Amino acid sequence: MAPERKGAGKSGGIDSSILAKIINHDVASKGRRAACGAVYVSKKLLRSTGKAAWIAGTTFLILVVPLFIQAERDQMLGEIEFQQASILGPPPPGAL
Repeated sequence: MAPERKGAGKSGGIDSSILAKIINHDVASKGRRAACGAVYVSKKLLRSTGKAAWIAGTTFLILVVPLFIQAERDQMLGEIEFQQASILGPPPPGAL
């Protein structure tokens, strides 16, 4: 007959009292508290990052997009003037 190993007959060979000691150990509880704190900080950071992104996005829309629109209008006006000048020819020398 084979000799019995220590812990044989228990669920999966893991002693539940040892597992309970590990789970309830001071290091494990500090680790759980640290993990909970990290989750809390991460949630706060994501919320504040979202708010900052919203502020940056709306500021961009209000301040920068109108500048792009005006620059596009100026470019189109310059192209129209260039086309008109090429069609009509150069102005007479005494007109300026």
